[in-house]
Amino acid sequence: MAACMRFTRKVWKSFIDNKGHDARCFPNLQIERATPGILEASLKIEPYNLNRVGTVHGGLVLSLTDTLGSLAVATKGQYMTGVSVDIGTSFVKPAGTVGDVLHARATVTGMGRTLAYTKVDFTTPTGELVAFGHHTKYIGKSNGHALNEKFSEDGENVLESKGQDAT
Repeated sequence: MAACMRFTRKVWKSFIDNKGHDARCFPNLQIERATPGILEASLKIEPYNLNRVGTVHGGLVLSLTDTLGSLAVATKGQYMTGVSVDIGTSFVKPAGTVGDVLHARATVTGMGRTLAYTKVDFTTPTGELVAFGHHTKYIGKSNGHALNEKFSEDGENVLESKGQDAT
């Protein structure tokens, strides 16, 4: 498995191990692909993901925009993915119901010393757009974290690691 994918899954595991919002709302989130700046994930819709009309709750999609934007930042080697300063989601059509799989692609569109910008597209298994979001993160204090890593352009190898448990 490529270094970027291992690292991103390690960051996701730390989200789940925290036993907070992510673990409760989408414990079955699957990271399908991670390369520097791009994360692809899927989520099988469960009954607790629905609104009262029986389709995916908009709050779930907004929460996924937050979490997947953060994990996209992780694909750039950031173990601590910063804090949100702006986030939004636009809904195109219902995102599914129980048993459906929601796919997402999160992309880092810009990253500097203090801010990272991401976008997230949500699609059906056939590629039909159901929602899209944007997420801006303050990363100024997380840039020097001891567990950060630097990957080769393709994400296959670790070029630099400060942490003792480098992947």
